[in-house]
Amino acid sequence: MKPIKVGLLGLGTVGTGVVRIVEGHQDDLSSQVGSPIRIEKVLVKDLQKARSVSIPEEMLTEEACDIIHNPDIDVVVEVMGGIEPTKQYIMEALEQGKHVVTANKDLMALHGREIMAKAKEKRCDVFYEASVAGGIPIIRTLMEGFSSDRIKKIIGIVNGTTNFILTKMSQEGAGYEEVLKEAQALGYAESDPTSDVEGLDAARKMAILATLGFHSDVALEDVDVRGISQIKKEDIAFAKRLGYEMKLLGIAERQDDQISVVVQPTMVSTSHPLAAVNGVFNAVYVYGEAVGETMFYGPGAGEMPTATSVVADLVAVIKNMKLGVNGQRALTPYKEKKLKTDDQIVYKNFILLHVEDKAGVLAQITQVFAEYEVSLDSVVQQPNPHNPDAEIIIITHQASQASMKKVYKHFDNLDVIKSIKSAYRVEG
Repeated sequence: MKPIKVGLLGLGTVGTGVVRIVEGHQDDLSSQVGSPIRIEKVLVKDLQKARSVSIPEEMLTEEACDIIHNPDIDVVVEVMGGIEPTKQYIMEALEQGKHVVTANKDLMALHGREIMAKAKEKRCDVFYEASVAGGIPIIRTLMEGFSSDRIKKIIGIVNGTTNFILTKMSQEGAGYEEVLKEAQALGYAESDPTSDVEGLDAARKMAILATLGFHSDVALEDVDVRGISQIKKEDIAFAKRLGYEMKLLGIAERQDDQISVVVQPTMVSTSHPLAAVNGVFNAVYVYGEAVGETMFYGPGAGEMPTATSVVADLVAVIKNMKLGVNGQRALTPYKEKKLKTDDQIVYKNFILLHVEDKAGVLAQITQVFAEYEVSLDSVVQQPNPHNPDAEIIIITHQASQASMKKVYKHFDNLDVIKSIKSAYRVEG
């Protein structure tokens, strides 16, 4: 049987995993696709670098054109990351009629529409399962498993670094900076952790999931983003005391074809399955009109979990080649994008206020909420021997984002309120 030849762009952590799986699972893979799968060429930065997998020297190259313009190569697998020159390589590969498998969330979030348009033009496949949630097959599930349903909401813990940090802060009572340093020492966080801890990585993933789930072209700039760097261990202690766990959630919602997508620290009720997702694990919770509630859980990163998704996409591409149906799976967003206004975005809120410790203060505060038609679920005054001011914890019922902005603005001008110490969304 004629082998299917693959060009691999990148031989880092994920690329190494791809090589291990393709070589180690050759019998299983060949039986699925009806042909051997052979990695023909691998693009690397340094030919002399020591590697944890044994690859013949003649398979390595420092020139992308040796893969992109090689007529023998059928599929290009991109695991090098970054935007440029990666985008250029993928577009050139598609122009040459080669199918593409990528794990690049940044590229697909920013330029996915352009890439998919080129793929459709050239009748090529572009699969990108590994770009979101590592080893969890959530993209394939949204495109195929939910194809007969109408998705109303997607909630995701889609960044392992931030979930590790918040889990350690919750379980050990440690501060943010202390746990961040531990995450960096363990290799869970980059030396510059900005993309992870400020929510940008999760935002890119949620833009991809929302586009697929709602069939609208959701761009990165449509995602309202807030990271975890300002969370204090006291915030997490308050959350636990009230029956919540703090998680960085991506939340995409649709109602009457109007959508909102946010990434922000959220207090999740301990009764909700996402509250039990700890460490570097990821989970995506999907609400469908027909199926109801489903959750997908697993490792969100790492060599072998991510490589498993990459090779699964490779298998899917080759099966399509055998059937002659490449380029027909791509789902182009067909619905007009209608973003919710602040009046239409509603959720429960946690607010921690530092206020003057005197009679009548609570009445003034509750009057502000009443003025903007925000009803309250609970109000607790928390004694703090280290703070001369009174601490008041408020959890609202469902309230519009517009109303809450008016409440916070009013609080800024209320003399009895010393500070809005913390404010978080509440789920579950």
